[in-house]
Order: sequence, then C-alpha cells, then structure tokens
Amino acid sequence: MKADARFLRQNNSFWAHVRAISQHIGYTDRRTGRVKIPTADEIIECLNDLKLRTDHLFAKPTKPTALGKRLLAYFAYRADLLNQIVEPQLMDAAAAQAVFEKLQTELKPQCPLPMNKQKGEKKAPAYLTGIVNMLIESATADVSCDYDPRELVTVTADGIPRYTFARRFDGAFPQTVNPIAVWEIKEYYYTTTFGSRVADGVY
Repeated sequence: MKADARFLRQNNSFWAHVRAISQHIGYTDRRTGRVKIPTADEIIECLNDLKLRTDHLFAKPTKPTALGKRLLAYFAYRADLLNQIVEPQLMDAAAAQAVFEKLQTELKPQCPLPMNKQKGEKKAPAYLTGIVNMLIESATADVSCDYDPRELVTVTADGIPRYTFARRFDGAFPQTVNPIAVWEIKEYYYTTTFGSRVADGVY
C-alpha cells in the first residue's frame, strides 16, 4: 500500500478529529456492515454532543472550512478504500488454508510456520502468518529475517538509538535494529468476540 498524499503530514489535531468523530459516531453501519462516511450534519451533531466547537469545520452544514473539507474527503476515502478494495481481498479460514497449503507444497519452506492460539477443533496453523513468512523467505533467498521479534524495534544514527517503538512487531527484516521493513499481522477466523482495531493512519 502507498500513502495517499492528501493525508500525509496532517497534524495531531486532524487525527484527533478523525478518531473522536469515528468513536462517537461509530466506524461501521451495523445494519450493512459497511464502513461509514459521516455526513456534515452527523459531524456537527457529534461535536455538539461532545460539547465541542463546530465553527472551525463548518460555517454551516453546506459550507465546510478547509479543515472540514479535508475531514469529509478523508472519511469518504477511508470508507471507499476499506469497502471496495480491502474487504473483497479478505480471506476466511477455508480460503486462507487453501493458499497456505498451496504455498507450502510449492515452496517447501524452512521458515517458522506457527500455530494459532485456538484449542480443540479450531487449532490449526496461523495461515496468514505462515503465508507472509513463506513469501518473505522465497523473496529474500538466504538473507536473514526475524520472523518473531521478541524485542522492540530500534532506529539508530551514528550508532546511537534515536527511536525505539513502544510495541513489538510481528516481523522485522532483516533484524529489529534499523530494519528495512517491519510488519504486523491480524488474523481472526473463528471468533468475533475479540480482535484489534487498526487505528486510522494515512492509508
């Protein structure tokens, strides 16, 4: 994925608006399961509920300010991306298993293929994690890769740590110090009672 240039380098206030509005209004339409696009009226009502100002976003519902236009554009872009592009590419357990087994047969991997954390009948390979690991191994040949980092990623300059991430990632290439790439994997096939919400970013 490549970042949309319109939403790069937005300040903390922009993302504070996105998250506060999304949390209050809700991210999805429970009736359709689709990601919502908040309207100007809904945003105004939301901020009124939160006892916050609205005049910096809308002179009136039909007259958004520059920031109001940017927020409306972001909400529309986010919904379109997730509803039209991301959702159709998601796999259920059967689809993920088929891809996993196909790659396992073709690639004969040496990389780790961890199991999920389920019990009983639902215990199985962590299909998406295994798929990612196999594809990385096949693309990087003999270059090392940390498929299960158990330490925080650190970026350095002149041999001095300049930034250390607060959370561990699911993988780092080639290692956790000055990696070229890091990734996090979300896969939940058998339950809807837990999971992780991927917070708004620039994608």
